[in-house]
Amino acid sequence: MSTIFSKIRDKEIPAEFLYEDEEIFAIKDIMPQANIHILIIPKKDIPTLNDITKSDTQLLGKMMLVASQLAQHFGIQDSGYRLVMNCNGDGGQTVFQLHLHLLGGEPLRGSFGN
Repeated sequence: MSTIFSKIRDKEIPAEFLYEDEEIFAIKDIMPQANIHILIIPKKDIPTLNDITKSDTQLLGKMMLVASQLAQHFGIQDSGYRLVMNCNGDGGQTVFQLHLHLLGGEPLRGSFGN
């Protein structure tokens, strides 16, 4: 299935890559919900979190590591940031390609536990 993220991955749609390697790329969200809003996206086509397999374990861990590195790069590691991964419509997913949101750079509203 073709998504906006696969088109960006395949360079059919231009975007500024904040990070890229053979498995993952990161771009700024075009509708940011915080001062810093970065999307970390695997190059492998995975529609939702429900579609991951045991073989994706290392990829998901790498996405978290890249998020941490980007938080450091943008200077929000000490003030704090939030990582969000939505799944399906009720969970807020609008693009059906697995992706991780890195949000920060300001106090974030709402709390999801302690």
